[in-house]
Formats: sequence, C-alpha cells, structure tokens
Amino acid sequence: FLAIWDQGGNGRPAPKGFDYGSEITARMMNDALADARTLGAPATLIEKQSSMVPGSHATHVAGIAAGNSGICRNAAIAGVLVNIPREERDRRRSFYDSTRLAHAVDYILQLAEKHRFKAVSINISLGANGHAHDASSAISRWIDHAMATPGRCVTVAAGNAGQEAARYEGDIGWVMGRIHTSGIVAAKDLYQDIDWVVAGDGRVDVSENELELWYGPQDRFAVELRTPDGQRIGPIEPREFVENRRLPDGSMVSIYNELYHPANGANYISLYLTPFFHPKGVVGVPAGKWTVRLIGRDVRDGRYHGWIERDDPRRVGRAAEREAWSYPSFFSDRSNVDDSSVSSLACGRFLISVANLDEVADTVHYTSSQGPTRDGRFKPDIAAPGTNIVAASGFSPGQQWVSMTGTSMAAPYVCGVAALMMSIDPTLTSSQIEGIMQRTAQPLPGATFVWKNDAGFGRIDPDRCLEEAANVHLRKDRTR
Repeated sequence: FLAIWDQGGNGRPAPKGFDYGSEITARMMNDALADARTLGAPATLIEKQSSMVPGSHATHVAGIAAGNSGICRNAAIAGVLVNIPREERDRRRSFYDSTRLAHAVDYILQLAEKHRFKAVSINISLGANGHAHDASSAISRWIDHAMATPGRCVTVAAGNAGQEAARYEGDIGWVMGRIHTSGIVAAKDLYQDIDWVVAGDGRVDVSENELELWYGPQDRFAVELRTPDGQRIGPIEPREFVENRRLPDGSMVSIYNELYHPANGANYISLYLTPFFHPKGVVGVPAGKWTVRLIGRDVRDGRYHGWIERDDPRRVGRAAEREAWSYPSFFSDRSNVDDSSVSSLACGRFLISVANLDEVADTVHYTSSQGPTRDGRFKPDIAAPGTNIVAASGFSPGQQWVSMTGTSMAAPYVCGVAALMMSIDPTLTSSQIEGIMQRTAQPLPGATFVWKNDAGFGRIDPDRCLEEAANVHLRKDRTR
C-alpha cells in the first residue's frame, strides 16, 4: 500500500501539487501499525482520517482488485478518501462537477509516475444519478482526456438501481431502483405527467429530494408541480425559477427551468423538495404522490429523460411522534422506465462500466443498473462477479472477511484484470482494454453476442483478455 490521500484531513501535509488534505504514506501506516501493537490502541486512532465511520466498502474493494487473495496480487495499492468542500455543494451542481474527483484521479496518476510504474488501473466504486448521463460532466471529461495516454485504465461501478419491483412480501429494495423516467411531449400545448413519490408509512423524510429532467435544446417546456394535497406551483416557464417556495406545512419547493446547460447545451429542469429545520424540530417533506407536469411550449423533438438523485435510506432520529429518515423518493410504477439507470459517471466514453454478475444464478443480479446512456451509447460494457463476494473486512481484527454484493464489488474485479493486461502490454490504452473485454466476453445463458442493457457484452473472460492483450499490435510480415 503506497499511500492514502485523505482529502478532508489536516493531520499530515498535503500531497505535492495540491493545497488541501493529508497524504498518509506507507511509512506512516506501518509506524501506526507498530505503535498499535505497543500501545494496545487501533492503528486508525493513531493515524486518523477525516472520515471514521465503521465499514468495509473501501477495504473490500481494494482487496478484490489487488489484495493477497485478489485479482492482481502483486500490484501496489493507493487510495483517495474523497471529500467535497462546502463551496462545491450547491444544490444545482452535480457530484460529478466537483474538482475533487478529478484531483483524485490526477493524484493516482501522479503517484504512479513518481514510483515509475509503467501502468495504472483505477477503480471508482461510487456513483450518483445527478447530471445528464451523456459523459458531459466535468469529471467525465477529465477522465476521457486522461485515458488518451497509454498504460491507463479506469473502471466504474454501473450502479445498483436495477430493481423495479418487489421480489417477495415486504421487499422494499425497489425504491432504490425506480430512479429513471422518460417519454415524449408530442406537440405544443400537450403535456406529460410524471408521478414522483415521497414515502410515508410512519416515516418523516428529512432529506432533500432532487429530480433532474433533461431534454433537447430545440424544444421548450414549461413545468408545473402539484403537491400531494393538490396545491399547484407554476407553470414555471423556460429561464424562470422559484426558490424555496414555502408550503403551508413549512417545507419548501424549488424549481429551476434552464436552457442551454453549459456542460452539453441541453435544456435542464431541476426540482427540489426540501424539509424545514427550526429550533423546535423539523418539518419533513410531505409524503404522497407529487405530480410533475411537462407542458410543450415549442416542440420539435419532444423527448425527455429524468433521474431522481440517489438518497441512501438511513434513520436519523425522531420528528415528533414519527421516525425521521433520510429516505429515497421514487417514481410510481406508471412513470418509472426500467432502463438507463446506470450512474452518470459510468456513462463515460473511455472508461469501463461494470455490471454485477451473480455467478451462482448465472445471470446479472437484479439490482444491477441498466443502460443505455441518455445519448444512446452502450453502457455497461461488461459483467463481472459482484454477488456474495467474500473479501477483506474493515470492521475489526476479529472479522477479517465479509461477504458483500453490488456493482462496487464487480468493478474492482475488472480493474484487477485490466492491471494484469497492462502488465503484459503497458502500452494498452483504456479504449483498447475496453475493446478486448467486449470482444472476449461470453454471453449469458439464452443471450447472443449482441449488447444487452443489463449485462453489456456479457461475462468477462479473464484468460481470454490476457491472451488477447498479448496480441494487440501488428506482427512482423511472415508472408515472405
């Protein structure tokens, strides 16, 4: 393990070339481990990081890619604890617009160069639904540019928003899957209604709920929002907005109707349902069905896509007589469209987007997100083992192994394979690695070699990937 850059830390100097965060080197880690044995205290308390929430995600992911029982076992490992500063958390900015993610990728590339590694394979097992799902975000462009250099590859987890319905009584996993809608406003003065549901059932949602709608620059839509009790807000015309409009219960609504988004020139509508915090307590977002109406003002194409931003469920306390939760909102069964749920970052052009393969069932796991991208490209690229994966645990010394499921587990598997491919030929580019994986992939039962929206081009075949990596370049003319 070479180093960890803790972007939110202040206990150590920042890495060279950056003016924030702490770089924890291998020497510091080893010293902390040695001191831990002497002092009888955890090494993580001796060499603290800015985020100290118990969990196994990063440890698990690193172990899959390059641990002692992982895919690329002789690789050096480095990590970045990403921290988004307050000034970059404006509600109308995407997680993917942050320079911190771009700096994280740049840091890993610089670290590889410093230690004179010929190749570097980067895994990103995180994601959200914000932005346009067309590779136009700042971090997507940064990665695309960086991947033009040989000896570099980035893999990204496709996301876990594939479940659209309950699989058994009491199953609520589908609330994380109903995050995409799409349709057509057919002509001027016609409209489409979208059902956006905030959960109730004894819970109070004290998180901000966000919905983004994207459509072509040639069209003009107005937007109207109807609350669960029938109050209408709008219509909000293009280039208009309402911000923190107070509802009778105290919660707030904001709507922005923007033209020509600077990232891609598309038109963009964003809606926010916001709880109200005051000294005596909190007013959550009203539960029930919110209706978003898109109204055609000038229609030449009419197509639109929408995504609900990711909001992982967690209990945060109580609000009066009910439990207070940060809880995901979701589309109704009528409005949900069960495709194009791949996370926005996993829609990048020159990276490898990875789906979750359930090897026991010999199928893609039902929670794995689906393509294509908003602009119709084939993502995910490949499916890799990501279901019930046993790898290193970060919880405690007494629990050395843990089983986890998700595209977060599938992506580092592919990251490790990419690293092995570049150990054979360090001149491979990310695009070449992507092409080899697509070419050598094996269809799942009942499928063909045609791309599928859940499995991509099929199951990764590591052995064939390595064989093909050795035969990419032109051979000497043998016809003479």
